[in-house]
Amino acid sequence: MEQDTASDEREPTREEIDALRGPVVLEFGASWCPHCQALRPQLAALLEKYPAVRHLKVEDARGKPLGRSFRVKLWPTLVFLRDGQVIGQVSRPESDQVRAGLDAIAPAL
Repeated sequence: MEQDTASDEREPTREEIDALRGPVVLEFGASWCPHCQALRPQLAALLEKYPAVRHLKVEDARGKPLGRSFRVKLWPTLVFLRDGQVIGQVSRPESDQVRAGLDAIAPAL
């Protein structure tokens, strides 16, 4: 499956996320967030080893419904899903936490 690393103009609804098939990682953050900026190259490198994983970036902010539905409190927060079910969630993760989350939803190359 092709990776979708671009932020969508329209934030998806929770119902749309729950309906996604296959392995998905949601990345909640903000373009100005230094923690998010630091994670980007590490996450991109890891995602290359998991081509089946769909990556969706969500530009989050106070009161946005999708982030609130996943109880996002810190950025970046990664939510690992398989067939619309949450398998794991981490905030401000280290590389090993990202790898563990990806391993839980899809096989690596």
